[in-house]
Amino acid sequence: GTIELLFTKPLTDFEIILAKYLAGLLLVIFSLLPTLIYYISMKQLGNPPGNIDSGAFWGSYIGLFFLGAGFVSMGVFASAITQNQIVAFIVAVFICFFFFMGFDLIGSYDLFGSLDSIIINLGIFEHYHAMGRGVLDTRDVLYFLGLIEFFIMLTKTVLQSRRW
Repeated sequence: GTIELLFTKPLTDFEIILAKYLAGLLLVIFSLLPTLIYYISMKQLGNPPGNIDSGAFWGSYIGLFFLGAGFVSMGVFASAITQNQIVAFIVAVFICFFFFMGFDLIGSYDLFGSLDSIIINLGIFEHYHAMGRGVLDTRDVLYFLGLIEFFIMLTKTVLQSRRW
């Protein structure tokens, strides 16, 4: 309910969207930080100490960060298309679920022949799964950055259309 107040300030739409996105991203970072205790514990308590696959661990954390960043951008978009917070939450959950599992499910039915692998690669799961194994590929990073930019630009378009 603060969008009218924000529109009266000398801020651009992009600054408002970016502030909301970065606030959500900061929340994701603060929620990931306490889980580093598990890594430290496993590293110290392992037999021998330090016997942990650090590459897979850090790859998973980077993947989890990008997953959270993508979900935040989808949530900001869902928040822009509706006035009601509960409806925005339900829409955001649906969009996040579809991008995480939907493309995989559609591609697994073999409906499109050779295009099935392309459809699977449109989803988040394939890219997150690769990062979870500790493999940081530029294709996966660029996918997440593109996904974030896509939903932020969609949000900007929605906010600009409200001013007409």
